[in-house]
Amino acid sequence: MNVYMGYACADITPEEQAEMIGFARPDNLSKGILHRLEASVMVLKSTEETCCLVTIDSLGFTTELSNLLRQKIGSKLCTPPEKVMLCFSHTHSAPNAGTEDGIYYQPACEKILTAVSEAVSVMNPIKAAWGLGSGEIGVNRRGDTASADNRIGILKVVDSDSGTLKLLLLRVTAHANVLSSDNDLISADYFGVTRKLLKEKYGCEVLMTQGAAGDIRPKYQQDNAAFLEIHAWEEPHKKYTEAEKKKYFDQSREALRKMADSIDRAVGSILDDMIPQSITRLAMFSMHSSFAADVPSLNRATEIAEEAAQMAGIDGTGWLKEVQRLQGLHIKKQFADVEIQYFCINDGCLCGAANETMCRMALDVTDKAGNPLLLFGGYTNGCSSYLPTAEEYDKGGYEVLWSNLIYYSYHGRVMPLNRDTADRLVAAVVQGWEAFLYRGEIEK
Repeated sequence: MNVYMGYACADITPEEQAEMIGFARPDNLSKGILHRLEASVMVLKSTEETCCLVTIDSLGFTTELSNLLRQKIGSKLCTPPEKVMLCFSHTHSAPNAGTEDGIYYQPACEKILTAVSEAVSVMNPIKAAWGLGSGEIGVNRRGDTASADNRIGILKVVDSDSGTLKLLLLRVTAHANVLSSDNDLISADYFGVTRKLLKEKYGCEVLMTQGAAGDIRPKYQQDNAAFLEIHAWEEPHKKYTEAEKKKYFDQSREALRKMADSIDRAVGSILDDMIPQSITRLAMFSMHSSFAADVPSLNRATEIAEEAAQMAGIDGTGWLKEVQRLQGLHIKKQFADVEIQYFCINDGCLCGAANETMCRMALDVTDKAGNPLLLFGGYTNGCSSYLPTAEEYDKGGYEVLWSNLIYYSYHGRVMPLNRDTADRLVAAVVQGWEAFLYRGEIEK
């Protein structure tokens, strides 16, 4: 099979002050740009398949906005939207794409569509190789020390004629919030710093995708205590020196550098041993499963809101009104159609769903499928609510309950998907992969 690849990159950084979305803050307007944001486009074509993968420096568009962009890309490529995969880095230092005026979403999409056209114009024949490195870049923030996904998935793409390294596609697992709630500068977080390091080192394009990082924080993170001590330069009654300001930013840059260095070591440890082969399998496809979320009683909702206010300072007034509205309409369940999308090259596969999935799910997918290169992640074709495992569901807290009080309007649900959803989704992911392999054997 002859496979051709084209690549292009779009700068999607807002030039004007923008509303940010990664943290619920009274003042959520950006105060400048620390790192520019990118959307990277990879288009792949064979005689049987045309597909496109786009990695985007964003917390994640809603699934509705993501699907609209996929439809536009599909139309440009004359391929169905199921052949277009959007992978969001989940940087918390990004603009809100879901504002009603579309002031950020619309121009960002136009730039991405231009990049798609550019990628199509520079198609070259390729070979590819998969590899798995290991890097400790994440820590389970829910206290489950046994659950962390240290795998660094690597797809190495070379020109089939010259053997020149053209592109590295990475899959990592750690929240992109090295820069935490006190940062108000636009940034691609450690994704951007890592890409820059690897591009300069290997002289090729670099794309990064996010794994099942719903419960995984970065190992290296901005020192909030230090920030609180010196960030009061915004308070007019306090004066801080340039040296004090520099101390904070130096700490932030150091944490970002450590994340990038860890990934760099993982890539460097195996890259030379990855021998590209002709591509015998190329496919991108989707499966859909429906899941439910129970609407809480008003008494239970009040308990959740009071807990969120006490433990996290979250105002649940709007959420409580929505629960009350649903109960008034006798709506006891809300439903979600979850798309599972697969991007397969030879024996490896990136697959994912829009939810903030927990890392145990990715490990379970690999174990049950018996394929270490079946790499499951979240933030695929949007960013929907957290999807906890049954064990995590029982713990409650921000990822299970309180976050819904902030983002329910984006996700279209007031509660997470029910307790059994994670196990059912893992089974569906594996079933879809095995069905794909079976179809391939039949075709042979």
